[in-house]
Amino acid sequence: MGPKIFSFTRGETTYSLRLFPIGGYCAMEGEDEESENPRAFNNIKIWKRMIIIVAGAFMNIVLGLILMFVSLFSQDVLPSTQVAEFGLGSYSSVSGLQPGDQIVCFNGYDVNTYTDFGFALYLLKATDIDGGELNVYKETCAKALFDYAQDTINQLGDKGTKDLASSMTAMIQDAQIAIGKCESKDDANKVFCACCDDLTKLAGLDPLKEYPEIKTEDSVQRYRCDVTVLRDGKKILLKDVDLAMDTDENGKAKLAVDFRVYALEKNFGTVITESFKQTVSVVRMVWGGLAGFVTGTFSLKEMTGPVGIAATLTEAASKSMETGGFGSAVSSIVYVMMVITINLGIVNMLPFPALDGGRFLMLLIEALFHKPVPRKVEKIINAVGLVLLMILIAFIAVKDVWQLFNGGFHIG
Repeated sequence: MGPKIFSFTRGETTYSLRLFPIGGYCAMEGEDEESENPRAFNNIKIWKRMIIIVAGAFMNIVLGLILMFVSLFSQDVLPSTQVAEFGLGSYSSVSGLQPGDQIVCFNGYDVNTYTDFGFALYLLKATDIDGGELNVYKETCAKALFDYAQDTINQLGDKGTKDLASSMTAMIQDAQIAIGKCESKDDANKVFCACCDDLTKLAGLDPLKEYPEIKTEDSVQRYRCDVTVLRDGKKILLKDVDLAMDTDENGKAKLAVDFRVYALEKNFGTVITESFKQTVSVVRMVWGGLAGFVTGTFSLKEMTGPVGIAATLTEAASKSMETGGFGSAVSSIVYVMMVITINLGIVNMLPFPALDGGRFLMLLIEALFHKPVPRKVEKIINAVGLVLLMILIAFIAVKDVWQLFNGGFHIG
């Protein structure tokens, strides 16, 4: 954009390279000025102009769909939303979820793909709850079983074989399911003590004279939510399901998913199907993000521009290279590009001056009142909108640079 550096004409189209690499545009005759040419933009029917305006955003979505296919096709597995198994010390397993549950709604957000589930998790916030609740007591029992098993393996030293650890894991997972079904603290404690006895016996140690203490607190933090699942063909609402908590490098609480999901069978058909479903999920995610800025769920601190995007791409590639190699890094980069592309298409259709959505709104007004908005008024509105966008871009760029030199960008 900006002052022209050079240009050339081929046919009826002039191509130009301009000074500022902050965007691009396709300007048609009659779009920003009056023209008597019957083929000019201002002289064709309104519905045709509307199609032209939305075509760019539509192609962004189409390109996003193609990039989604490339990303999914290069992945080793396609995750589903059906619970397969729980980790040791799992909070969710003792507060409602069961193996085989298909998550269809998470805290009010409909879940059709793993992308939906990931966004719903991102929206979840930790809250303070009563430490004397039955759910909290059962979660403490599950965590204590995990800690006791670890202490037992450490006590055995070289005698603690992989087979023993595997058997203990299966035993604790069964106990967690049993604890989850308990309707009182006494029942949960009985299952806990019985599992401790079984773990001790399995390890070949002397019977316990005293069981590990189940510590309680007046108030605890939990990532708590309501989850609707499909179980045995029926939808069931699970109230107050808790997810495990972890801490970041600064010691602050963060969410940790304490269960694994089944993988979908990967073939050309499922990749195609998932590409469409996941693209819809990303569109919903972008809309949810935009709504979050309006409602105050997100702030401008969480918005990023070209600097932040470059940093995010670099970190995504670096992490993927470490864990999955070159192919995984490429897949991560393509995925981020896909999200950016879809995001661009949706944002461009917002009814804001200087964006395609603002132009579409002008056409809608013209269609309703059978009279176009005066060209002079339209130019003023678009100019004001462009200035506001430039101010926002400058603010975000400064914020991104500051963040880059003060801790950088981190991918969850």
